[in-house]
Parts: sequence; structure tokens; C-alpha cells
Amino acid sequence: MSVNAAPIGVRVPRDVVRASGPDARTFLQGQCTQDVASLAVGASAWAMVLEPSGRLVSFLRVTRTGEDDLLLDLDAGCAEQLVTRLQRFKLRTLCDLTPEEGWSLLAVRGPGADGVATPPGMLRVAASWPSGDAVDLLGVDPVLPAGVLEGSSDDLARLRIREGVPAMGAELGEDTIPAEGGAWLMGVAVSFTKGCYTGQELVARVDARGSNTPHRLRRLRSVEGGFRAEHVGAALFVGDRAVGRVGTTVDGEPVALAVVHRSVEVGDLVRVDGGAAAGCTAVAEDAEPVRAAG
Repeated sequence: MSVNAAPIGVRVPRDVVRASGPDARTFLQGQCTQDVASLAVGASAWAMVLEPSGRLVSFLRVTRTGEDDLLLDLDAGCAEQLVTRLQRFKLRTLCDLTPEEGWSLLAVRGPGADGVATPPGMLRVAASWPSGDAVDLLGVDPVLPAGVLEGSSDDLARLRIREGVPAMGAELGEDTIPAEGGAWLMGVAVSFTKGCYTGQELVARVDARGSNTPHRLRRLRSVEGGFRAEHVGAALFVGDRAVGRVGTTVDGEPVALAVVHRSVEVGDLVRVDGGAAAGCTAVAEDAEPVRAAG
């Protein structure tokens, strides 16, 4: 996508869970990293749900749609795990958790995204991407607004890599310590001023120690050709030592997102184990957003 082009809209499957009942906000306030209780009706924010150990269960967005009604949207295929985890802690609580069918997301990205009109019947929810050129439209069979070009999943992946935005199943998983997802994730999904929530102890301890986690989000730049789709999930090595894995690639392009051991510094070379595909060598970069010129 050209930097100066109209914004693109990428259709993204999403799971949606409705939390409703007089205790819904109070319950989620004690289970999410975000300050859910402060959300006004119509507002939304990113959040995480953790295990008591502080490890990640779900990366989701919470939208307050009514006084006692909230929508939780998250990556497709992740709702069951979220509901199972929340049900374990829902004791004597008036909050129903109901998975909803047929929802998806239109991720609008690029200059002018904020000015895109919200089509009837769709929810405008916070994207909060580093560039600010982003809005998400959530609904059943979302339509492309006027002035928005149809984009592809590769377009969205390319932008995630450029802006350092991790995703579940790629850079984030069940073994993730929240701070390993990078500064953007911690900035949009964690409140350090709210009250207690499940898993808070590890989050607070890591933050107090300067977020010096065992692994870090890095951008990789190939020094010999491009990454392949087959490199997703591939192990990364420095010498004979495994130091991480590839998270997101766009086939044939020279940059990727990865999670690597903290010993890998910016400028270090890592070897990508291609398995059946050809491997490559890449240099580690900071995963902070790359600002487009012009």
C-alpha cells in the first residue's frame, strides 16, 4: 500500500463474547488488566486476561455497549479459552458470558482512517495503533465504507510488522509474560492505577524491574532475500543456541516480527531455521513503530 493512498479496509474474523448482568463490569474489572469500570457507554479499550501466575490467556478488546452490557472481541478461535478461564472465577456473580456468532471486523488503516464514517449497524471500536491512522469497525458482515480501499491480510500483517503490533497465535501465546509483547501492548492494555486483578502480581513486579523480561518483541530484517510464509514459527538461533521464534511474516518481504531472548540486542545477527524451506540470516531491530516518510 502506498503511504499516501486512501485508507484500506481489511476484513478480519473475530470471536465475540457478550458479558451481561448487574455484576458484569465489577467481575471483568477483577479479571482484566484494563480499567473496565471506568469505560463510558460506547467506549472501548484493549485488555488482557491472565492466569493467576500472570501468564497470558487472552488479548482482547472490551466495549461497553450498555449499563450492564459489554462486548469482548478477540482473535478468531480464542473465545472458548477465554470463557473457560473466566468461568473458573465467576462465583456467585450475576454475569452471563455468551459467545455470539457471525461477527467480524473491518480493520481500517492508513491516512484518513479516523475520518471514515461508521456504516449503520456497526460498532466503532478503539484500534489505538501507534501511528494513530487506524479505526476498527465491528459488526455482522461489515461493509466497506466510502473512500476505503479493499485490503488483504498481507496488507494488515505488513502494517503490524512496521508498527510493532503483536497478535495472538503469532507473537503472543499462553507462555507469554505480558511485558514480552512490547511497549505498545503494555501501554494500551494495562492500567497501573486500577485496583487488583487476577495475575497482577507478576505484571507489577516486572514493571518495577524495568520490564526486563526473558524475551522481547523484535523486528527482524533479512540480509539475504525475503522471509517466506513457511518461516512463521521457525526457530531462531545464534550459533547453536535457540533464542526465539518468528511470529509474523509477509511472503517474500525482508522484515518480520519475532520474539527473541533478551540476550539478542539490536544489530545482532540471528539465523532463521527454515526447516523444509530455505533458512535465512536476519539482523535484529527494535520493534518500535517505523514512521513513514512524507
